[in-house]
Amino acid sequence: MAAAMESSITLARTLDPRLLRFFTRFPPPALRGISQSSPTPFPETVQIAENTTSTDSNAPTTTTEISTSPPDSAPTNNDGRKHNPFLPFRNPSTGNWHSPHYSLRRQAVLFKLAQQHNVLPLMPLSPKHPEVKAKKILEQGSRVKGTGVGQKVKGKLWERTLGGRLETRRKAMEGMPEMIRQWKERGHGRGWKKWPR
Repeated sequence: MAAAMESSITLARTLDPRLLRFFTRFPPPALRGISQSSPTPFPETVQIAENTTSTDSNAPTTTTEISTSPPDSAPTNNDGRKHNPFLPFRNPSTGNWHSPHYSLRRQAVLFKLAQQHNVLPLMPLSPKHPEVKAKKILEQGSRVKGTGVGQKVKGKLWERTLGGRLETRRKAMEGMPEMIRQWKERGHGRGWKKWPR
């Protein structure tokens, strides 16, 4: 446990601040147990004194307790896991849909940083994840129609008919000796209806 915590700390020191903020707010499942078991460096609650009137210094003050422990602000699924911050989320209690915490542009930046720092396996799935993008390009192809798996490019008319024309030429070349013999028998082209004329 201590070795895993030490490796996590050394990794966190080398990370970009944006990635560090992301992992602090949404820890991956591999690090979630470590972050919950680590002691908090500050007290759970802080008392703030509030003066009811600003002019009277002898007036009694009231204290308000504010919890400084990190709130579990991210809604959880039914099985207790935190939802994916890169995807829309439906609140189970209200039924309302919430947009992702990070826009697609910010997701792309986070994934580029994660790839630079070799922490891509810790990132949740997203449309901007490099593996998801590569799979989508493989299935759907690039932006050109017909470049995906099992698709064909339409091509020009001469490209579409090239196969049939080449087959016709091949058959004509195979039958050329017989055609030459018939052409010579019929008087060098008299009464000849077929190619060559």
